[in-house]
Amino acid sequence: MLLLIAGGHHGVDATEPLARHLADRYTVVTYDRRGLSGSAADARAKTLATHAEDASRLLRGLAPGPALVYGTSLGALIALVLTMRHPEQVAAVVAHEPPAACLLPDPRQGTGQLLAVEETFRAHGADAAMRAFAADLDIDPADSEPDLPPRTPGPYRVRNAEVLLTYDLPAIRAHVLDPAALAASPARIVAAAGEKSGHLWTHTCAGLLAGALGTRLETFPGGHNGYVFRPRATADRIHEVLGVTRRT
Repeated sequence: MLLLIAGGHHGVDATEPLARHLADRYTVVTYDRRGLSGSAADARAKTLATHAEDASRLLRGLAPGPALVYGTSLGALIALVLTMRHPEQVAAVVAHEPPAACLLPDPRQGTGQLLAVEETFRAHGADAAMRAFAADLDIDPADSEPDLPPRTPGPYRVRNAEVLLTYDLPAIRAHVLDPAALAASPARIVAAAGEKSGHLWTHTCAGLLAGALGTRLETFPGGHNGYVFRPRATADRIHEVLGVTRRT
């Protein structure tokens, strides 16, 4: 079983193409995080631990044994927290560009950028904040696979953005990742980053995580949101990395 945990304000709609390209090799599980799209949860998550517990309950109900996990951005942090809190549920995790600002020499490089997006939201609304957020992360929809259908905004777009901006970004800023606890986990942890995002602080975080774990940083197609715009290539890269996990 392979659990996909999306980043940002993305739900199942963003991970569905990736899941489709993985379905011939894995039993793929993807979901709308608490508060997003089809989620029925009333209470919002104010910490990443709450998100991790949601993922744990999902796996408890579906997985017969330890699962494989791919998480990206916020989803990568959730996957790492899940691995620390419930190591018996995770065989291996691919953490793509986790925004772990605490790993940076100057954490304000990351937290300041997130705080500026939150301030834009309070002053100018969700659309303006999400445009600023996309610009900060150099999101380029044109850098996509040629046969990928264009994404159209769904009915939950504004609500999902508001949940991210109100609850999830502050939770990211407050979270302190513990590489030593991760290194002690029985799960194999793979730090990954986009081939085109070397100028981003999230890419730096992934490299620092790999260094702290004594492992190699794995390069993935595209930029920070490569899983959305290059789902076929991302699926192949996930399989390649997890294949190494199985052989070792």
